[in-house]
Amino acid sequence: MAVQASARLFESLEATIEAVEFPEARQAAQANGLMVTSDAAAFHRERLASRPEDFGADILQRLKTGAAYTSTEYILARRFQVELRHHYEEFFQQYDILLTPTTPIAAPLIEGQDAVEQARLLTRFTAPFNFTGLPALSLPCGFTTGGLPIGLQIIAGPWNESKVLQAGLAYEQASPWHLRKPNLGV
Repeated sequence: MAVQASARLFESLEATIEAVEFPEARQAAQANGLMVTSDAAAFHRERLASRPEDFGADILQRLKTGAAYTSTEYILARRFQVELRHHYEEFFQQYDILLTPTTPIAAPLIEGQDAVEQARLLTRFTAPFNFTGLPALSLPCGFTTGGLPIGLQIIAGPWNESKVLQAGLAYEQASPWHLRKPNLGV
């Protein structure tokens, strides 16, 4: 709801808004997860072997998952990264920016559910753009009924950081959300 309201706000700023399918976002998120955890496992391999107790349980699980991927899986993910970036370049020849929710769920409470699964969900909408290196920005666009912030993600094509920043500034100037703070009970 908050993201649709944000799109309507952009429309009031004379942007043309169109609902679109974004290519292979789920596969991009999965490949990004494979590469990020593999890279992290490689970077931390010595500490992982000698002092696994230094890592929190959730991070240790992610590192072990990353270490278990094969070189073939990693290379195929890298190949997909190049192919997908090409698809996204074509997409952004038709569109200036893409608006999405930053996350598919509200931020979980610290004492909430399984951190590894929540992290996977929280990064599902940002991972495709991290994976392909596209410029993206997240701005507040509302709050849940429980008072947790909702984010609007603005994405543009390769090397178009200026479009993302211009759209973000226009959104902030036309909306009050960046002025509001969540009630954290502190």
